[in-house]
This record gives sequence, structure tokens and C-alpha cells, in this order.
Amino acid sequence: MKAIILAAGEGKRMLPLTLEKPKPMLLVSGKPLLEYIFECLPDEIDEIILVVGYKGEMIENYFGSNFYGKKIKYIVQTGVTGTADALKLCRPFLSNGERFLLMYTDDIYDKESISRCLKHPLSLLITEVSDPRRYGVVELHPDGTVAAIEEKPEKPKTNLIAPGVYVLDTDIFNYEPVRSPNGEYYLTTMLGDFLRDRKVYAEKGGFWVTIAYPDDLKAAENKIKERR
Repeated sequence: MKAIILAAGEGKRMLPLTLEKPKPMLLVSGKPLLEYIFECLPDEIDEIILVVGYKGEMIENYFGSNFYGKKIKYIVQTGVTGTADALKLCRPFLSNGERFLLMYTDDIYDKESISRCLKHPLSLLITEVSDPRRYGVVELHPDGTVAAIEEKPEKPKTNLIAPGVYVLDTDIFNYEPVRSPNGEYYLTTMLGDFLRDRKVYAEKGGFWVTIAYPDDLKAAENKIKERR
């Protein structure tokens, strides 16, 4: 099974740390953030499509064509065109109807939670937070499937959010993203429409650390040490 990892962003919120290296290569306890993402990939994942952009050569030089026994294919996203465009670049490398795992490089997860996601035909990881307004807020049907996802609402309907792990199939490419005011095309509308039309299961995540700002790196190190 393939995993698509979107790692092309400039990491502006991580400045000045990202002046010299891309966000996926920032160190957490001596290891690049992206290496933690590789570590949490379930054994079913045997191939990775890695979308790189800003200073992507540093990522390719470190991980090479095979890392932790998983083959890696690099796709270069030129320009700052958004996550939806990044995903679309991967379409030629997926068969019609093929399932795949989609992840970002902003978070560290536990392998067990992602493995549970793979047990469903389609799924997403969810977690509960005290203030969900910064995230995609998830509403569920009584049977545990996803009813809706709303991006960064002022008045969230639940405390459940989607931290960025999805099991999708190529039907996602039937949906068009909406251009944001900054000119980029994000996955938000594509995913929202897909989730509304398909039966997508939600799996509650376990360990989760999000890394958005420089101070989050130290917090992540502390949480990883506590987990060990």
C-alpha cells in the first residue's frame, strides 16, 4: 500500500529555523521530524510518494530511494500552490480505485492508531482537543462514521478534530478544490465533499504531537521522552 506524504511547504511559521532547512528536516531529539513520520507508518505501507518543494534536495539526500525498507518516490511541487495541487501531482502514480494513506509533515503519531485506520476501506484519524478552532472540526454519525468536517470554525460543534491522517482512494480526485484568497488550493473542500459523499470511518488517535511553531519542538521532545 502507498503512503502520500506532503512535505513541500516553506514552513513560514517555523522561521527563523526554516531559513536553512525545510520543516520536515528540523530536529526533534536529534532526528528529523520526517523520520518520526516514517517510524509511525504501519507495516502494510511499502511505498511512499513524497511531495517535496522548498529545499527538497535536503530531504532526498537524507532519505534516499529506500528508508526503513520502504521505497520512496519523490515528486517536486514547484511554486506555492497548496496542498490540493500537491496531492494532484500524485494522481499518475495511483491506479484507478487504489486506496492510499495521506499524511502531512506537521505532526507525530503512534503507529497503532494509523494501523487501526488501515483496517477500514476509508477512514480518518480524530483526536479531542480543548480548543478546536485552529483545526478541521469533525462531526460523527451515531455509527462512528464521519458526518462533516469544518475547517477552523469560530463556533465548533464538537471538540473532535482531524490531525491529518486519512485513508482515501482515487475518487478524491473527482472533487475540485476551491481557490483560497492567498491563491493556493487547499485540500479542505476536496476532503469535505469526499467525506460527505462516502462512508468514512473515524478512528480515535492515541499519541499525537503537533508542531507548528519553534517552541513546539521542545514540547515534542518532552512528550516523546514521557512516552518512552
